Amino acid sequence: VQLVESGGGSVQAGGSLRLSCTASGVNFEHFTRGWLRQRPGKEREVVSCISARDGTIYYADSVKGRFTISSDNAKNAVDLQMNSVKPEDTGIYYCNIAFNSVLYWGQGTQVTVSS
Repeated sequence: VQLVESGGGSVQAGGSLRLSCTASGVNFEHFTRGWLRQRPGKEREVVSCISARDGTIYYADSVKGRFTISSDNAKNAVDLQMNSVKPEDTGIYYCNIAFNSVLYWGQGTQVTVSS
């Protein structure tokens, strides 16, 4: 199983970034899939995820109204559109898929937002 992320980088506050993650070696539609991040000095946290069970979408309060998650099962892809980014969004963003107790992680992509 391999998760490959792309789309991180540097952006000014108020700008946009799109993170993409493509999975191989799994039947993607059975997995809950999403994005987590680790900000400097903080623990890893869930940013957004899509439930495999019923498609319910979760957003952390800190990103509601600014970030949008989307998934394409045919492409085994899950994307995160980040709009109106803030300096506090700076961190390493990880793609994650989960099925019961089985977790797979991407390598992480750095997002840096400057004020």
